[in-house]
Amino acid sequence: MMNPGDKLGPYEILALIGKGGMGEVYRAHGDRLRRDVAIKVSKDQFTERFTREARTIASLNHTNICHLYDVGPNYLVMEYVEGDDLKGPLDFDDALPIIQQLIDGIEAAHEKNIIHRDLKPANIKVTPEGVVKILDFGLAKAMEPPPSHDADPSNSPTLTMGATVAGTILGTAAYMAPEQAKGKAADKRCDIWSFGVVVYEMLTGKRLFHGESVVEILGGVLNKEADISAAPARVHKLLAWCLEKDRKQRLTSISDARRLLREDGTVSPAQAEAHAPPRSPLFTFAPWAVAAILAGVAGWALWPKPAELKSLVRLDLDLNPRPSTVLDSGPILSPDGTTMVYVGNGRLYSRRLDQAESVELAGTQGATGPFFSPDGRSVGFTVGGRFNRVRIDGGGVVAIPSSSTRLRGGAVWTPDDHIISASGTGLAPLVRLPVGGGDAETLGELLRAEGEIGQAYPQLLPGGKTLLYTGFSGAPPGFAVTLSLPGLERKIVQRNAGAARHVVLPDGAHYLLSVNQGNLTAVRFDPTLGSVSGTPITVLNGVQQYPNSAGAAFDVSPNGTLIYQRGPLSGAAFTLQWLDSAGKLTPVLDKPGDYGRPQVSPDGTRLALDHERDVWTYDWKRDLLNRLTFSGANGALWSPDNRFVLFNADTGLQWARADGGGAPQILLPSQTLLYPWSFTPDGKRLAYLDITSAGYDLYTVSVENDGTTLKAGKPEPFLKTPADERYPQFSPDGRWMMYVSDDSGTQQVYVRTFPNSGGKWQISTGGGTYPEWSSDGKTIFFRTRDQQLMTATYTAKGDAFTPEKPRPWTGQRIGEVGLARNYGLHPDGKRAVVVMPAAASGQDIGQEKDATHVTILFNFLDEVQRRAAGQSNQ
Repeated sequence: MMNPGDKLGPYEILALIGKGGMGEVYRAHGDRLRRDVAIKVSKDQFTERFTREARTIASLNHTNICHLYDVGPNYLVMEYVEGDDLKGPLDFDDALPIIQQLIDGIEAAHEKNIIHRDLKPANIKVTPEGVVKILDFGLAKAMEPPPSHDADPSNSPTLTMGATVAGTILGTAAYMAPEQAKGKAADKRCDIWSFGVVVYEMLTGKRLFHGESVVEILGGVLNKEADISAAPARVHKLLAWCLEKDRKQRLTSISDARRLLREDGTVSPAQAEAHAPPRSPLFTFAPWAVAAILAGVAGWALWPKPAELKSLVRLDLDLNPRPSTVLDSGPILSPDGTTMVYVGNGRLYSRRLDQAESVELAGTQGATGPFFSPDGRSVGFTVGGRFNRVRIDGGGVVAIPSSSTRLRGGAVWTPDDHIISASGTGLAPLVRLPVGGGDAETLGELLRAEGEIGQAYPQLLPGGKTLLYTGFSGAPPGFAVTLSLPGLERKIVQRNAGAARHVVLPDGAHYLLSVNQGNLTAVRFDPTLGSVSGTPITVLNGVQQYPNSAGAAFDVSPNGTLIYQRGPLSGAAFTLQWLDSAGKLTPVLDKPGDYGRPQVSPDGTRLALDHERDVWTYDWKRDLLNRLTFSGANGALWSPDNRFVLFNADTGLQWARADGGGAPQILLPSQTLLYPWSFTPDGKRLAYLDITSAGYDLYTVSVENDGTTLKAGKPEPFLKTPADERYPQFSPDGRWMMYVSDDSGTQQVYVRTFPNSGGKWQISTGGGTYPEWSSDGKTIFFRTRDQQLMTATYTAKGDAFTPEKPRPWTGQRIGEVGLARNYGLHPDGKRAVVVMPAAASGQDIGQEKDATHVTILFNFLDEVQRRAAGQSNQ
């Protein structure tokens, strides 16, 4: 028995919410994603076999299935579902949405060959929003709690670890199929039987099989015909097909239950077969039947035929073949699908798809996050967190004044001339402001229970009363959410859905597109209910997904044209290489992985890096990866003595011993994001980045290091302005602070004295980020927006700092890893460890080639409809 406040791994126990044969169920809170979860604690350690099966179950991703997040040595971490267990009696009209959602959830699991085996009302919850959640899907296959003699016999669990072995009873007595009661191996049809029993109980409020003991209940399941007369007549056919004792006569697919819901009839399949008229090879018809057939044929001939689906047409374009030009984000399409707009080297370009050249939109230097007006004639964008707009056919840039401190692009321009956008640094909910200027209105709050730290990709759904957006919880791909206007009620529509978009197919069907691990999928979507149904189908592979965010490089217009940039097919898309000034690459860690933020230790023997959403060290001489954190962390920094690694975590800025000994410790507690960035040479002061909803600010703090622990003093602001300042770097002599600011509208590298005396020198000229000092105190390194490393020599006398003009260190571009740092300078100053693209599908990603390469698919929504129809016919 655990008590509130106890810790179980990274989870804090809040309350005991249930007991069962296998142990207790607790409500708990996870610090990493800041959400409540349900934890089932077993009395026994889980076997390796169970863990493998649980991972398979965790792959299920469906609105109507409670998600399994994690598996511990003796506990399961699952989605915490608000709501009541399924209860009856319900009117048929009230029960119908629940039945349909049950079918959707069971179907999704069966398509992945996962069987529930213990479907019952206690394992089905209905949330206050009316969403059905099936709990414990597939876990019956692997668990065996001991029988309880005091439990209600109709609800007594009889699960066993030998669930897949013939001769083993599995399930719950009142709801298990006859073949389960006989100990035979279970298949999908046992879930169909249980579904029928559950539907009967939902509609009548009565148990279909009952008794005073488990034996009596099982006897009824095996020997008595199910009496379904108390259920509404319109479900008799459905229940009869589900409750056939001979599973060979039962429904073979839960999908068929949808059709039976639409039909009426009261005979069982066996009765229908027994009373069917004898078949004759000669067809004889009454005159009225002939007339009916002829009338049907005539009606069919006059019925309008569906429009023929158009063939998919592919067009590959290189937007700017000049080697110095790259796209800063994926291009967008005008509402009529005739024009694209994109950001190249910090400027907006437009290009009609029927023309060969792009046109730069004057006055858009520093632009990010473009979005079209409803008529497609203007484009909105941000510069330094402020909105602007410009006509694509020419004209000056018009500022959109707002009292909000910071705003972000990737917005939607509504028909009533408002802009809905992400706000600030993304650590705040969406905002809405008039195109003509004015105060920005905050649209609700972040979904704290889901660990949401940002909202992006807003889209107005038909009717203009509901907004669709993608929520982000710190790790890709995010989740699709609907937000009602003006009620601001939110509902999670689909998990594992990056850059979610609503589309309407040629036949009028509504679908949701989203990206996960480079795969663009489509799933049927009801914009009125805000729910998806059926199983998502993959319609496109290799879409570039932005690391460390919920974004992806694709856009689709209402007329069915899609544009996208190719990218890695999975998160394991990069390697680590040494890069020297001659442009030569030498492997450091050649095994593909999701590496980011590499930093070489001060003694030049190891790396600290982000990997698999945690912080690791890597000893390249021993080829040894050592994990330092286990509950989510990133942004590693070495202490000058090589003994400690600092990093960002949910609870604030933490540190761990570099050898992996001991658990991570908190240095600075915080509810904001704190990223350690640089130490003074003596290790007594740390510079770090503080990210809040208002922006990015720089702080320093004194640090005591006794060789075994680190302790921090009181933080002091170094630079806190309306602009975003990032990546503070102490010089080798501790007299200067280098950093990045966007106060000019573009990120540039600057140097100031430390402590700050007001002097300021700009280092980069064409944009720059992630600066580093060489250890000899003569050279500055930084990275440009097109992923090139630049250097600038400098001299420093007194309070005067004189930088030379930056020049490329090498012509080799390095891998783009989103918001994360993608290189780390070796202390010798002669080489840097860089993140480089790995091979994808046997082909080199070829960043030089793909930097400005886009693919356009005409008639894409026709293709989605074609594939959706193919799936439903299978």
